[in-house]
Amino acid sequence: MTMRYILTAFGKDRVGIVADVTQIMYELGCNLEDSEMTRLSDEFAVIFLFSAPGDDIEEKLSSACRRLELDKGIAAFFRPLGEPRPQKGTGILSNLHVEGVDQCGIIYKVSRHLADNQVNIIRVHSKQHYSPQSGTALYSVDLEVELPEHLGLNELKKGLQHVADVLHVDIQIN
Repeated sequence: MTMRYILTAFGKDRVGIVADVTQIMYELGCNLEDSEMTRLSDEFAVIFLFSAPGDDIEEKLSSACRRLELDKGIAAFFRPLGEPRPQKGTGILSNLHVEGVDQCGIIYKVSRHLADNQVNIIRVHSKQHYSPQSGTALYSVDLEVELPEHLGLNELKKGLQHVADVLHVDIQIN
């Protein structure tokens, strides 16, 4: 019987970290279905969605995750997933870009507004960078979202403009 799992792993960024994590999946006969990977400062983080055969796979995965931590300094955790649900996909896909002076609460306030309007966030990518002229810490966030069909784009833009005004940031929607 094949089961689906999600695995998260992170550790100090270095050459070979992806190879180390995927090696255990390969050795256990796991099939990688989807992934997200990134470097955050000097740390590396990865999320894998994969399927694995066999009844004793969880015991083997637990052992492999412990071995990764002890031998390679990579913390890895997994959990089983239920049966895949069909993706709704009934909304309108859109992209948001937020940029301004770095401050606490940017992602929270934008995501709270989106959640209150039933907008589903599919992906978030954020980055702190510095102004070349002043050295001021700036923050940019790109969000891929799915808008519900009942939500008017003008209504969403008006609400996001209010959030932008409160935060003193720029929010663009495509």
